[in-house]
Amino acid sequence: MIEIKNVSKWYGDFQVLRNCSTSVEKGEVVVICGPSGSGKSTLIKTVNALEPFQSGSIFVNGVDVGAPSVDLPKLRSHVGMVFQHFELFPHLTICDNLTLAQMKVLKRTRDEAIERGLKLLDRVGLAKHAHKFPMQLSGGQQQRVAIARALAMDPICMLFDEPTSALDPEMINEVLDVMVELAKEGMTMMVVTHEMGFARKVADKVVFMDAGEIVEEAPKEEFFSTPRSERAQAFLAKILNH
Repeated sequence: MIEIKNVSKWYGDFQVLRNCSTSVEKGEVVVICGPSGSGKSTLIKTVNALEPFQSGSIFVNGVDVGAPSVDLPKLRSHVGMVFQHFELFPHLTICDNLTLAQMKVLKRTRDEAIERGLKLLDRVGLAKHAHKFPMQLSGGQQQRVAIARALAMDPICMLFDEPTSALDPEMINEVLDVMVELAKEGMTMMVVTHEMGFARKVADKVVFMDAGEIVEEAPKEEFFSTPRSERAQAFLAKILNH
């Protein structure tokens, strides 16, 4: 579903990604972890071309993301993205946040878009909040709306960029629970997160990054029980004993 081959990226003279290669199979959940500043968010944003990259290649369901001819709106409509800070439109109601892209990009009628949006709001437990504005919801509720909005586009895969890091601790589980359900239903997912409990529960594979490199990649049982690299061992010791 997603293939990343030898991807490198620079900001000026600073190399933020170094020859990164990994892949995500259909229905697989891959968790990307590592210390802050290791390039995790940048890597996940290259998958739907929110961040350009200077060398290497990325294919999503056979589409060459780096090709000059790539249809970015079409690509992004297939690849759901959930950000750290929700990115909801503050001046639109929750319902309108969910219907706008469906109508603009997928050309659905307003009625079709509302029906799909309300179904997904119900799925994330927020059906009765459809006519509120984002600021009237808690952070956890806003992030669940953001997940519903991404799902409204019927994506073939979902990218999550630290979806719980801006939330109060008591709100984290309500977002993770929705993500766990998605994983159980077979959604292909790439998730940048520090939530190792979530990784242990649903990841098929863990990718560990440090200083712009993919240092280690392993099935989750192997990664948590016997990490191969010293950097991963040190990271896990620190985060699991936190």
